[in-house]
Amino acid sequence: MKRHRLYIEGIVQGVGFRWYARRIGNLVKVCGWVKNLSDGRVEIVIEGEEDRLERFLQELKNGYLGNNIRKIEKFEEEYTGEFKSFEIRF
Repeated sequence: MKRHRLYIEGIVQGVGFRWYARRIGNLVKVCGWVKNLSDGRVEIVIEGEEDRLERFLQELKNGYLGNNIRKIEKFEEEYTGEFKSFEIRF
């Protein structure tokens, strides 16, 4: 099991991006959260099997809001198992 922290840049606020990410998270069965940051980026923390995390990234980039993404920064972190679902945080 793995954990990634993602910072997404682009046109990702005010376009439904958090709901888009939550739908993908539930589709590929990863756990974690997504939230808007005050600097205009979106932060995502995801946990799950490595192949599911990679699928999440691919779906995020290739889905209908994928063209809004200018840059994704990905950081690996220690898996905690603290999440039971994928949610939007405010």
